[in-house]
Amino acid sequence: MTLALDPAAQDLLFREAQTANTFTDEPVTDEQVQAVYDLVKFAPTAFNQSPLRLTLVRSTEARERLVAHAMGANGPKTLAAPLTVILSADVDFHEKLPHLFPAAPGIKDTYFAERSVREVAGIQNATLQAGYFILGIRAAGLAAGPMTGFDFDALDKEFFGDGKQKSFLVINVGKPGEGAFFPRAPRLEFQDAATTV
Repeated sequence: MTLALDPAAQDLLFREAQTANTFTDEPVTDEQVQAVYDLVKFAPTAFNQSPLRLTLVRSTEARERLVAHAMGANGPKTLAAPLTVILSADVDFHEKLPHLFPAAPGIKDTYFAERSVREVAGIQNATLQAGYFILGIRAAGLAAGPMTGFDFDALDKEFFGDGKQKSFLVINVGKPGEGAFFPRAPRLEFQDAATTV
């Protein structure tokens, strides 16, 4: 066998998993979300910077504030999901680097003194972590409905008024509901995606 991961786990995480568009009303608990985070936090980021921040949107009031900035069908989908998570990058992630990367505590000021540099690095590495987070949701037996159809500048003002977090993805989470999945779209074959040099 070429892959070390059990075929059933491969199916759970990749082959049979799809983006969900509807969900049952079964709740997603804080314990489930913490278990997902506690698993995926070990996946790599540059300098172990770990800039991803999760905002769990549960209350009706917060959900309505969120969907005010949604585009198209993302609003109704979000209102109906048992849990929605705003994913953002902490622009001040460098403050935690002396703890997270003790081998080189000086990189906080050497590489990341400028906000513009931190924004680029933060979004890049938080995006990596977002992929891990989606796989963690699947590993928990839940489905993810990631969406980028939001006004993220407005979302930042609404939820992160201090400017220290930059949102980039919203994910609905839960057990898939009726008609949750569209037909699986094609994927590129290896020879179409890979080049040997």
